Amino acid sequence: MRQRYKPWADDFLEENSHLIIPDPSKHKNKWRRLFGNDNPIHIEVGTGKGQFLIGMAGQYPNVNFIGVEFVKSIIVTAAEKVILSEQKNILLLNEDAADLLEIFSENELTTIYLNFSDPWPKNRHEKRRLTYQSFLEKYQVILNPSGEVIFKTDNRGLFEYSLVSFSKYGMELNEINLDLHDHDDPTNVMTEYEEKFSAKGQPIYRCRARFLNKK
Repeated sequence: MRQRYKPWADDFLEENSHLIIPDPSKHKNKWRRLFGNDNPIHIEVGTGKGQFLIGMAGQYPNVNFIGVEFVKSIIVTAAEKVILSEQKNILLLNEDAADLLEIFSENELTTIYLNFSDPWPKNRHEKRRLTYQSFLEKYQVILNPSGEVIFKTDNRGLFEYSLVSFSKYGMELNEINLDLHDHDDPTNVMTEYEEKFSAKGQPIYRCRARFLNKK
């Protein structure tokens, strides 16, 4: 669904630069300093409207969370929700996932969440999928040696593609869940999409993967 244009979005971003960080490359290798603590850093790539990030921040107050979202109108919505939540362990970036290496340094992150990413189903768009090899190369650099990628989707095709992509890259698959909501996982925080699709009986797929060899 196309997001409604927000002509005031630029002003909102500027007024809330303490939350939606401008020029994030300036903070590369310094994100803990910005948070004011030494807690581990988790990022959500494609954070959408922020429900997952806010839920996780509340559940894990001793973790720093950063949401990365390219679409300006969507990150404005996420920021509004973060402000209302009063969570202090969240920052947002209006950036492209392709630029992660410009934003984060080697081994700076503990976890990367990929939630309900665009499946880009056409073969010619394969390189845009967030589980394509070129993105895995970036994740491998910025995750610490014990870090992991946690991937959730309702799209069976993308899930199968991603499992193959992870395996070809030499990643260790620590979980392959073909129906997440068929199991009682009190730690699972649902996204807006997850609520919508699971309410319709659509199975939700999840896997956890880690890099065995850091380059």
